[in-house]
Amino acid sequence: MDVAGLRAEFPVFEQIAYLNAGSCGPVPAASVRVTTEALEIAARQGRAHAYFELMIESRTRLRTAYAGLLGAQPDDVALTTCASEGIARVLTALDLRPGDEVLTSDEEHPGLNGPLAAARALRGIAIRVVPLQQLADAVDEHTKLVACSHVSWISGRVVSDLSGLDVAVLLDGAQGIGAVAVDVAALGCAFYAGSGQKWLCGPVGTGMLWVSPAWSDRLPAQAPTYMNLADAGAGLDAVAHATAARHDTSAQSLETTSAALAALELLGAPGWVAVQERALTLASRFATALEKTGRRVAPRDRTTLVAWEDPEPAATRVRLAEAGVIIRDLPGTGLLRASVGAWNDDTDLDRLLAALDAG
Repeated sequence: MDVAGLRAEFPVFEQIAYLNAGSCGPVPAASVRVTTEALEIAARQGRAHAYFELMIESRTRLRTAYAGLLGAQPDDVALTTCASEGIARVLTALDLRPGDEVLTSDEEHPGLNGPLAAARALRGIAIRVVPLQQLADAVDEHTKLVACSHVSWISGRVVSDLSGLDVAVLLDGAQGIGAVAVDVAALGCAFYAGSGQKWLCGPVGTGMLWVSPAWSDRLPAQAPTYMNLADAGAGLDAVAHATAARHDTSAQSLETTSAALAALELLGAPGWVAVQERALTLASRFATALEKTGRRVAPRDRTTLVAWEDPEPAATRVRLAEAGVIIRDLPGTGLLRASVGAWNDDTDLDRLLAALDAG
């Protein structure tokens, strides 16, 4: 793997030690180029038939690319704007009734907690919260759905094995897809919602939702619009696509899909196994280095996230940003978090450690 060559494709590293892909990945120069080209087409030719044909073709390619990363079929993948949209679409479409219990964990992102809280307020469901690693053992006769992270956004821990459960599982894969190997069949989930802007380095406004074929008929389209319809010209007789495209986001521009595809092509060139293995190894090495400085690292698995305790996380984040090191603090946890990707190298990690020690 040509690490230097990959790193050179991201202009941000010319000045900054960027370790924040858990929020948004670095933007590759190739994505900037194709976005500009798409805008030029729109500006010079107008956004008419040719523009929309290119947009539809790029959506097909993007759906196929996402499916490959999930170990899935394209027909089972919907294009969304983020992981949270996919989560919300599932919770809205499922036949959850007053008193039905949804089991979740104590390490969930607002992108899952928000839709869960809304479902509780609007539909009267019950929500039970347990530690992430105890989810499988906590399922009982009252549980209708397990909704949780694949990889915790706080600690970087991977959820315990849920593949043998008799209830549906909705996984928030925002810190999973692109960062670690994903095989939705092996995970045993019914739904997997992922982000395109994080470890896939796509633009904000990209993501995907996988719906298991076994659940497809039980997840009807909610408020389908033009792109969700099999034949939009059928008027009031129009029906939603039979595939997961019925859950596609209402609109996604050619500029957006082109940028996402360019990033996927760049990262996929050396092979996703190599990209992920490099990131996992770097993150583990960084966690060890932090521990050697006496800092307390949050319990983690072999993932791309490393979180550690800090007396003033927000202030430290700001101070590091002023030094050209970008990480994030996790509000309410007392933790800082570094997101380590294949595009990073030892200079980034050393720069972060030095900036921490300088405080």
